[in-house]
Amino acid sequence: MSNLKAFRVSGGLATEIPGSSVALERQLQTLIESNMEAMLGIRFLASEYATGRHRGRIDSLGLDENGTPVIVEITDRQLCCP
Repeated sequence: MSNLKAFRVSGGLATEIPGSSVALERQLQTLIESNMEAMLGIRFLASEYATGRHRGRIDSLGLDENGTPVIVEITDRQLCCP
């Protein structure tokens, strides 16, 4: 994830925010959860939400403006996808 970039959007113009890259999936997840409303318009509800008897986990769970559940999965492409 060395080339992950962050942007500030103002007046319809995106400007890159200089800074260090997010090295670990968990750090990226925490960053997104802390800013989910501003970044995605989703109200954050839970982190590492258990899916029940399937014993799965949802990285981040939130609600959109209509109250519809939104699932956000954070994955390091280098680890998951060749």
